[in-house]
Amino acid sequence: MRRRRRLFLADEATENFWPAFTDLTSTIALILFVLVLLAYIQNLLNARNLERARAELAATMERLGASQQKVDKAERRLRRLAAEIEAGQDRLRLSELKVQQQEQVISDSSRELSEVRAQLRGIALLRLSTLQKVKTSIEAEMGRQGQHATKASIGPNGNIVLDESLLFEIDSATIKRGAKPFLDSLAGALLAVLGDPQVRESIDVVLVQGHTDARGTTTYNRELSARRSNAVLNYLFAARPELEREHGRYFASSAYSEFRPINPGKGEAAMRENRRIEISVVLRDSSIREVIDGYMRNIDPALREGKGDTGAEQEQQEQQQ
Repeated sequence: MRRRRRLFLADEATENFWPAFTDLTSTIALILFVLVLLAYIQNLLNARNLERARAELAATMERLGASQQKVDKAERRLRRLAAEIEAGQDRLRLSELKVQQQEQVISDSSRELSEVRAQLRGIALLRLSTLQKVKTSIEAEMGRQGQHATKASIGPNGNIVLDESLLFEIDSATIKRGAKPFLDSLAGALLAVLGDPQVRESIDVVLVQGHTDARGTTTYNRELSARRSNAVLNYLFAARPELEREHGRYFASSAYSEFRPINPGKGEAAMRENRRIEISVVLRDSSIREVIDGYMRNIDPALREGKGDTGAEQEQQEQQQ
């Protein structure tokens, strides 16, 4: 009985062992399946993340390429800007050099113009001195001819103004006897003035001008004023023949008729004032022209154009650039 019981228990234990082993195997297989499934899912997730990472990397690379293009473009602009700045600095240096040269030219021109101005001032003073000598000499003669002082005067322009009534009768070109002493003295005064070489050098012409009033025709007045101015000049030459012989080239006569009145009025007083003989001492302008011409001849052509040798070199450099 005991043996049968032991056999029964052994069979029962054997039957209980196999189901337990099968369950264990199934559990392990299930666990492995789950693990494999989890690994598969993990691989899927990793693959998806990898694709996403690749896409992001590609997008990043694309953005990086675009950024690199922008950087390259910025670098090219920067290089162009640097080249422009360098060229601008070169132009600035050339401009500064030109300014220096222009300042030198201006300085030289100012110095030369100052010299010319001094020469012209000297000529002006000489002209003034000449007119003053003429005026002083004539006034001295008129002072000695006191009875004619009211009929002969020195005008504001330096001309000797002789009233018609001192020299002529109405509508006549014949010099009055009483006027001859005054004209004799005037001829002597003119001879003394022209005898000074320095004064004579500044005189262009001594012009005897005939003027009438507005009455009568223009033709008659022109002829009358011409005859009167010629009569005065001829008398001066006759009174002092050496005046014509030595200085005749300085004298001329002219007729202005009624066209240069002193007094524009229409009354008798205005008419009487306008009938006159004027003796004008015209000074030479050639002295002034000679100074200016000499100044222009002494100016270097390049300086007249505002350029020196360095200026020409700068132009060549600019053309090369």
